Amino acid sequence: MKFSLKYLMLCLLLSGTVLLVNSCGEDEEPEPMTSCTDGIQNGDETGIDCGGSCTACPTCTDGIQNGDETGVDCGGANCPACPTCEDGIMNGDETGVDCGGADCPACPEGVQGEWQSSGTNVAPLLVSLFAVDSIWAEFRLDMTYTVHQFDQSGTMLALEGTYAQSKSSVGEIWTITVNQTSPVAFTSSGIFEVTAGDPDVMKYEIVLEDGQNTPPTPEGGFGSTNGGALGMLNVQTYLRLD
Repeated sequence: MKFSLKYLMLCLLLSGTVLLVNSCGEDEEPEPMTSCTDGIQNGDETGIDCGGSCTACPTCTDGIQNGDETGVDCGGANCPACPTCEDGIMNGDETGVDCGGADCPACPEGVQGEWQSSGTNVAPLLVSLFAVDSIWAEFRLDMTYTVHQFDQSGTMLALEGTYAQSKSSVGEIWTITVNQTSPVAFTSSGIFEVTAGDPDVMKYEIVLEDGQNTPPTPEGGFGSTNGGALGMLNVQTYLRLD
């Protein structure tokens, strides 16, 4: 009887030890598994679901559009703003300010753009022959042009047509041929030169091709209309309009 009682107590003691061991084991939760798609930075990741054992984290210099970028290495919360064709600076693959490259319109060259001439900038010959007071001119990228010429009474004469231009081998002088279609059709030719500044300044000298006049040439320079007979009387000065 004594043996049975001792045996029973031993069994109860051993059972309590097992329960205690099992109870401790159940309190220990396993380490959560990390993954590259769980939306949190864990494991050896250096960013959320990137870096370490996962794919490299996006940067603003990796040459691809990733992360929250809105363009290649630009836009989003961390990278600089992406270039646009209206931000007033030359960036991206632009070849000029907000022009050129794959996405922006072509950059103007030569005579292209809007110009204005008034006061003493008007060629003296135009003042004496036609009482010209001021001139506004636009030479468009599609190789068409419009000129509004105002006389001293305020009357406006609109001239329209097409043009062709070519850079000469003489300094920064270009040649130009103007084919007017309205109000009457005729052709004039001559030279011009744009000097960069604020604003840009253009010297412009052309003459009607009527068999009697000799156009100025890059080699002869400004004032070479009719072999220099007119001097600077036929030279116009324009200021670029923004």
